[in-house]
Amino acid sequence: MTLAELLAQLRSPATAEAFSPLCGTPCVIVAFDGAELDAQAGFPPQCPVVGVGDISAAPPTVDVVTTTRPQAEEVAQAIGRNPIAATTLTQLLRHNERANVADRLFAESLAYSTLQHGAEFQKWLSQRPAKPPRAPDASPAVLLDIDDCEATLTLHRPGRRNAYSAEMRDALCEALQCLADAPHIGRAVLRGAGRCFSAGGDLDEFGQAKDAAVAHASRATRSAATLMERLRDRVRPHLHGACIGAGIELPAFASYVSARSDAIFVLPEVSMGLVPGAGGTASILSRIGRHRLAYMALTGTRIDAATALAWGLVDELNDG
Repeated sequence: MTLAELLAQLRSPATAEAFSPLCGTPCVIVAFDGAELDAQAGFPPQCPVVGVGDISAAPPTVDVVTTTRPQAEEVAQAIGRNPIAATTLTQLLRHNERANVADRLFAESLAYSTLQHGAEFQKWLSQRPAKPPRAPDASPAVLLDIDDCEATLTLHRPGRRNAYSAEMRDALCEALQCLADAPHIGRAVLRGAGRCFSAGGDLDEFGQAKDAAVAHASRATRSAATLMERLRDRVRPHLHGACIGAGIELPAFASYVSARSDAIFVLPEVSMGLVPGAGGTASILSRIGRHRLAYMALTGTRIDAATALAWGLVDELNDG
């Protein structure tokens, strides 16, 4: 299908309705060449639109861009595994592209909390083996060291690859609030202890939320993303190793991010039936744009440090 053919179908609500996973269409692949007029005058498709063409000429209707038809089909296969989460992601990114950061975070929280109670996430949960309760970590989840006018924040669960647990979220919020209350501290470096910066959300805690409304209220009440955004000019993340999920979503709020050349970046949430939930649809969107963010999140592709630098996901490669 060409973009022009899709737009013709979207002019009528009767035909536009077919472009939805609820009607058996998890996504649609279109070819575009940048010459077509795309005024989005019709009804928005309720499924992801995968475009084949040049990303620099991507029209608004297209959600994710590939350069070849086989690549587009690979993206379509990924979408088909969790079509509701994939559709929610692309609709969220369409909204967030036009919204400020606060509204982006609000919308992301609603989307994430809703999907936590959806069939796709529940299926993912059911496939995970049960694990016995884990003893609390003996050391603090986040270390804060202050030296005169500089500080260092260290994610400190190296034995768990700095998995982003509720305990770490709370500790990070407390440390960031300390910085907010101490304006004389001009810069704070944010690092991760051990082999990687952060392997993302603590999977052992997934599925604990039993009430979507309470989950949303909780996420809005204590938000490391909000604090990172407010301190974006003072917190300097330095990333290494695996930066998965929250491990890149939170650092991306900073105005300047450095990374070692061994850093890799992954957004795996759609493969679990979710969307990025630590602020990534706000922070990463501002850095690399909607089409590249959709590609990362829909496919779960591992992005290396050189690509991250070229895209603007990080600002510097530094092995120091």
